[in-house]
Amino acid sequence: MRRTLTALTTATAAALALAACGGGGGGPLDSGSGAGSPAPSDVLKIGSANFSESTLLAAIYAGALQAKGVKVDSTPPLGSRETYVPALKDGSIDLIPEYTGTLLKYLDQNAAQSAPDEVYAALQKTVPAPLTVLEKSPAEDKDAVVVSKETAQKYNAKSIADLAPHCGELVFGGPSEFETRADGIPGILKTYNCKFQSYRPLDTGPVTIKALEDGTIQAADIFTTNPAIKDKGFVILDDPKNNFAAQNVVPLINSKKATDQVKQTLNAISAKLTTQTLIDLNAKVNAPDKPNPSTVAKEWLTANGLA
Repeated sequence: MRRTLTALTTATAAALALAACGGGGGGPLDSGSGAGSPAPSDVLKIGSANFSESTLLAAIYAGALQAKGVKVDSTPPLGSRETYVPALKDGSIDLIPEYTGTLLKYLDQNAAQSAPDEVYAALQKTVPAPLTVLEKSPAEDKDAVVVSKETAQKYNAKSIADLAPHCGELVFGGPSEFETRADGIPGILKTYNCKFQSYRPLDTGPVTIKALEDGTIQAADIFTTNPAIKDKGFVILDDPKNNFAAQNVVPLINSKKATDQVKQTLNAISAKLTTQTLIDLNAKVNAPDKPNPSTVAKEWLTANGLA
């Protein structure tokens, strides 16, 4: 998943960024100082991408590490992978939640692995020093081609392959980078011979959801853990040819900061995370009252004996 790949709203991310910068909640994201310069050697600087699930996962990492006595400094959301991977390499941040398949594709556009263990093994070999990935979680959040119930019924489409003969009739919407990424529009064209009528770049989350709901677009890139899919009755099209590889949540960290304590703490989190956990946590952090992600993170950590 791109996460930017990939998710709920730029507006939400902005709100979370404000919370991260000191909204008075007192959580681990409230002391963020930005990603402009490396942290001291005894401080772990944690970043996130610009969507709410990534921000929440970063808060979970930060809360658990703080509970174990690790000094952390959390930044506001940094943007897409094209922004934060260079920040990891130059030491501006030390740790970020990632997704195995899209990270692998970002690092190696020719990567063909799709099964979870195969993707993870390839990723371990591909991540450039001094970066490394820790243990992957069972939790998955994948990019998916999503359509309305009406569109699925109109074309009798249960999979992207079913939709392919009709793609020329449809406008596709999603984040701008999806239009050019290897597993985005180019991958869908190559894998399914599906060429959409046009592409509409949209902010992730509610903007995309609204456009799909009102028919401005007829198909969209939406993350599979987005609770709006169920709420709106949308249909996730199957991907029988595995254009989208496995997307397990995994910590991406600078190996210089990966002490035994840090690795044990983050691996314990990964062992507890499930896909349903992500769906449930996303629903909480995007509830109408917009709780501080640190609060949601702390509740989950406490319930699972991790803080």
